[in-house]
Amino acid sequence: MLYKLLALDMDGTLLTSKKTVSEGTRRALEDLSAKGVPLAFCTGRNFLELLDWPRELPFIRYGVLASGAVVHDFASNSTLEVRPLQTDALLQALQIAQAEDVMVHVMAVRESVVRSQDIQNMEHYGMGVYQSMFERICTREDDPAAWMCDHPGQVVKLNFYHTDSTARDRTRERLAAAGLPLTLANAEEGSVECSAQGVSKGEGLRLLAEHLGATLEDVVAVGDSDNDSAALQAVGMPVAMGNASDSIKRMCKLVVADNDHDGIVEAIERLF
Repeated sequence: MLYKLLALDMDGTLLTSKKTVSEGTRRALEDLSAKGVPLAFCTGRNFLELLDWPRELPFIRYGVLASGAVVHDFASNSTLEVRPLQTDALLQALQIAQAEDVMVHVMAVRESVVRSQDIQNMEHYGMGVYQSMFERICTREDDPAAWMCDHPGQVVKLNFYHTDSTARDRTRERLAAAGLPLTLANAEEGSVECSAQGVSKGEGLRLLAEHLGATLEDVVAVGDSDNDSAALQAVGMPVAMGNASDSIKRMCKLVVADNDHDGIVEAIERLF
């Protein structure tokens, strides 16, 4: 099979546990791009959270961002697709989530919004590894509901970071029971992500593949966690990292080494 696109989750997949890209992985991706295979980030991050990486990895041209709500071409700096959330659904989800101790992260296409007190307390929510990035890129807004009302049609994802997975699961159950027009996915240790109904990494990859004149059968996607499942289920060749959850490994055709031992390099060598 001649695959026509390699799509990579970032955290837990492309990035090591120290949030870096190994030199071996960097070389393998650059070589693959030089052979004419398009590469894409396929991530829950939005444009701002990804800002450094297109400069460090310029051979990765495309981005399926915000868990599939945004499809972007970094080479032309053009956004190919945006799928925003409804403001009413956002406000209801926020009210439900605040039954728990949560850090609220409002994600627009090119803006990330958090409360000032949360950005100083990210370790409490299991997000300390991201604190320096959030301090650099985020807009501080102590009333996220008001910000969302003032920016209708701009929010593409709403993240709720919890102190542990048990609290996260309670929030997810409440959100699901409310019947809101949302797609829900778990991420990190205690995060639940809310996207517009029908939005997923899989749908984002379908739109990107169509843009490239390919189909999902032509795509290799690599991931490690629940929020990668839609992408992995959609593509012709789903690949799980060695550090992936058991449920992710079961849905994949190939399992490679973990993100600290060049699993991406193994996937490239075996499939391309």
